[in-house]
Parts: sequence; C-alpha cells; structure tokens
Amino acid sequence: MIPQDPIPVSVLTGFLGSGKTTLLNRLLKDPELHDTAVIINEFGDIGIDHLLVEQSSDGVIELSDGCLCCTIRGELVDTLADLVDRLQTGRIKALERVVIETTGLADPAPVLHAVMGHPVLMQNFRLDGVIAAVDAVNGESTLDNHEEAVKQVAVADRIVLTKTDLIDPASKDFARFTVRLMRINPGAPQISSHEEDAIVGLLFECGLYDPSTKTADVARWLRDEAYADDHDHGRDVNRHDSRIRAFTLVEEKPIDPGALEMFIDLLRSSRSEQLLRMKGIVKLSDDPDRPVVVHGVQSIFHPPARLAEWPDDDHRSRLVVITRDLDQDYVRRLFLAFTGHPQIDTPDRDAVENNPLSIPGFKP
Repeated sequence: MIPQDPIPVSVLTGFLGSGKTTLLNRLLKDPELHDTAVIINEFGDIGIDHLLVEQSSDGVIELSDGCLCCTIRGELVDTLADLVDRLQTGRIKALERVVIETTGLADPAPVLHAVMGHPVLMQNFRLDGVIAAVDAVNGESTLDNHEEAVKQVAVADRIVLTKTDLIDPASKDFARFTVRLMRINPGAPQISSHEEDAIVGLLFECGLYDPSTKTADVARWLRDEAYADDHDHGRDVNRHDSRIRAFTLVEEKPIDPGALEMFIDLLRSSRSEQLLRMKGIVKLSDDPDRPVVVHGVQSIFHPPARLAEWPDDDHRSRLVVITRDLDQDYVRRLFLAFTGHPQIDTPDRDAVENNPLSIPGFKP
C-alpha cells in the first residue's frame, strides 16, 4: 500500500574526502533514523559490514536497526520505483525516510531532478532537503580547486562541517572559511558534525512540509531573511565561488498568475544551467489570501502548490534565487518586467520567449 504521506527524501552530498561516509555511518546508527532506506552507488563505498544482518541477491541490504541499503541499479528513478514496488507488495515494511548519497564528484542537480521531475515518484516521495558535508580542514583548497564542491555547497539546505575536532574553531582561518561558505549560500545553517549531539534533528525535516503539524513551515524552509545583507562584499573574483550569486526577489503587490508563469518559463528555458535553485512563496492576484509555493532546480520545477492560508504575517511574495554565472541584476530586471512595474512594461510572451532583449526597458 502506498504511504498516506509522501516519504521524505534527503540528498547527502559532499566532495571526495569531506567525511560524507563517516557522517552517513553516524546517522545510520541514530535511533531516530530507523526505517530509513539509504541509496548508495556501491555497498563497498560505505563501511556497514558490522550492521549487516541479511543481504538479498537483488541489491538490497537489511540492517539490524531496520534500515535498508540499496545500490543504484541503472537510473536512480528505477531504484526509487523499485522501493515503491517493494512497499506496495509488502516485501519491505513502511519507510520513514530515504537518504540518497551522491558520489564525491557528483552534481546533486540530477538527483533532485529524479525526485522532483517524475510524476509517479512525486506521488510517493517529497524532497526534504540537500545536506552538504564540507571538510573543515581542507575545505578552502577544495573550493578553490573544484567547482563541483562549490555547487554542492550552493544548493544545500544544510551544511555539515566535518573534522572540526582537528582544527581550532576560534582561529581566524576557520572564521574566514565559514564566512566564505555563508557568502556562497547564506540560507544554509552551518552545523558541526562533532559538537552537536542531536545532529539528526538539525539535518532533517528542513523541507517545506512540517510532519509534526502536517502543514507548511515556509519560514524554516525559505530562510529568506538570511539573504537580506549584501554578501558580495570582499568576494575574491579569482575563486570558483565568485560565479555564485544568492539573493531574493520581493514584491508587495499581487502578481498575475500568467506573468509568474512566463517569468519562470523564460528564466528556466533560457538560463537553466545558470539557475541552480529557486524557491519561494508568491501572492497571486487571482487569490491573494492563498499563496503559491514555488520550487525549482535548474529547468525542473515542482507544480506550484497552493497553501490554505498565509503561514505568518508577512504577505509579500519572496523568491530565493541561487545562480551561477548569472548576474542578479539580469534576474531582477526580468522579474520587474513581468510583475508590471511602471518603469518596465510587462511584455507579451510571444515577443520575448526567444529574445529577452525585446522586453521594453530591459537590459541584461
């Protein structure tokens, strides 16, 4: 039987040597993660032999604490679909969570696309969040030398600082590093893997849905207040992270639904590789009292979801945008054009679909 509520999916990413496997082993031993399925590339990539109680012939390991480990066989979509089939046929008991571990060189975007972009999987799974493990000892050089590591940090909902027991947390070097991470991704809390006992409670349930109340927790999910400051100050243009921009788009007035659709469609069709992530809450003119939640990774967007009411007293539209090699001024001007501000007329869709420069008053 399909679970009544979609199963939360967390993506665990981190560059080679970041301590991701050690973190995953620790998480698997936590009683709060019982009945969790962990999807990994190869069983040999994670030392779980001491927990092994049974291994089936079809790539599924059952652990003594009730967790499952699955290898990715073919496409990730096939592995997730296989989990659904096992649930429906009673071959495995109900799952509380799925954790997908990416390889150290992996771009997390395709994993997010698999969860967000498949209509059948979306009925059974919901994206909880992206957890990025970052090496506190060698993190600076990793970010300097590997663009993939920067992207992993940029799209994360939570950043776990590993190996903090090997450094002086009061040092200027560590303070500089944490500021650098904040500039890449202001909205992701930074959590030490060694100093926090209740790390599971800090890493999971960071998605839009709050299972304790069965309602949307937009403030926790969006964290748009973290983007209020100018985080570009002091940015080193020679670093990979100089290509990353994180900012918010804010609008007081209700937005026409068609204008919002055109804005998102144009941005993702023309700049999908540069649009790392967008999430937000929007007040639409057709029903201002019931806001719409928007969430996308590059070209893949969840269908907009209506909330029953505003979750708090802030009734502004707020969109958090994280880009790479895309000037935030370009995105802001495009947003202004479609939200009907008097200085920039809202354009016709046909006129700009293939040529943003045709928007009156718009310059990239």
